[in-house]
Amino acid sequence: MKKGLFVLGAAAAIVAGSVLATAQNPPAGAPQGGGRGPAAPMTFFVTSVGAGDGANLGGLAGADAHCQKLAAASGVAGAEARTWHAYLSTQGPNAVNARDRIGNGPWANARGGVVATSVAHLHGDTIEQAQMGSNLTKTTAITEKATMVNGAGGPQGVPNEHDILTGSRPDGRAFTDTADHTCNNYTSGADGRGSVQLGHFDRTGGGNASWNSAHGSRGCSQPNLVSTGGAGYLYCFATN
Repeated sequence: MKKGLFVLGAAAAIVAGSVLATAQNPPAGAPQGGGRGPAAPMTFFVTSVGAGDGANLGGLAGADAHCQKLAAASGVAGAEARTWHAYLSTQGPNAVNARDRIGNGPWANARGGVVATSVAHLHGDTIEQAQMGSNLTKTTAITEKATMVNGAGGPQGVPNEHDILTGSRPDGRAFTDTADHTCNNYTSGADGRGSVQLGHFDRTGGGNASWNSAHGSRGCSQPNLVSTGGAGYLYCFATN
């Protein structure tokens, strides 16, 4: 009888150990944090690098190509097969709204964390959605490499790069006044001719914590984007 109890006890210990090992080392594709089902595919990221010439992105087409290039080089499964658009609005005749060119969602980052479930959720279109806010925050707005972006109040010596180019109003739509909020629709990297509207991915600083419409830049050149508090980064969304 004692021998039988010993065998049963040993078997139970083996099963328990197996369960613990599985919990500590989940199989490939399992979500992090004890969730169920595979992690969501990457459909959103902040660019890890800017285009390099300030707000001169080569227009919307050049900005989209930048997103597509980084997604393809990210190594994230399936990212290269998606169509990527930069979150940017334009001005003037046939103006384009950023919110109208990013698909319908939901969108998840490189770690599978959902940042917004829909266009309305992303922008807080209803009172309830505005009160709750989207999940786009400093910890979820990560790059295509699943790395954090330098935000305000970072470690000493680390530059603040929380400004993200959007050219948009808080509702994700284009500006309708006569001022230049897009650096000539993202074709100018020169100063003295307008600026570009910026958002704060970390939702802090400058008296306006908007992720997509915090303030304008000091100019359109790379040095002025840097001095304002950024590096020419973009939000990229998969449209499919």
